[in-house]
Amino acid sequence: MSALAEVIDQDVQTLMDSVGGNSAQLPVGELRLLNHVPLMSDKGGRYGKGQVVTEMVIDPESWFFKCHFPDDPIMPGCLGIEGLWQSLGLYLALKGFKGKGRALGVSSLKFSGEVLPTAKRLQFHLHIRKVVERDWVIALADGEVLVDGKLIYEARDLKVGIFPEAKQSEETIGEVK
Repeated sequence: MSALAEVIDQDVQTLMDSVGGNSAQLPVGELRLLNHVPLMSDKGGRYGKGQVVTEMVIDPESWFFKCHFPDDPIMPGCLGIEGLWQSLGLYLALKGFKGKGRALGVSSLKFSGEVLPTAKRLQFHLHIRKVVERDWVIALADGEVLVDGKLIYEARDLKVGIFPEAKQSEETIGEVK
């Protein structure tokens, strides 16, 4: 697909509006975790194939703090991984891929911290490893989540795919290594 023009300091909703309605989707409402994109590029990153930095502003009144856990509120770790998957999906959308976006997996995770209601900002960092294009597209990346500048999660082999509505094949989803 097309090369990604470098994106610096953009609002996520503005970027999604710019790619149109048939592009890969992101969740809406409370499950859309991303607010801001300080950097997204086809260049750089650990593997020289692209990098993504997205952000989420932490609201101490967020829904997940109220139920996870009432007397010991922390953001569920799975939402940190969801933020990485959303970031990778946004990368593919901004490259011009269209269809249904799907998180396809992650090979390893390491949690070394947590997100408390007192936190101000999460950053999701991705290092693009590979983008495979067929009738569908799958991106593979490694990522980190930082809370107020401190590394708290590391993920290897994050996979996100975009599938044309009529061509999704359950047999081939996620088989790229």
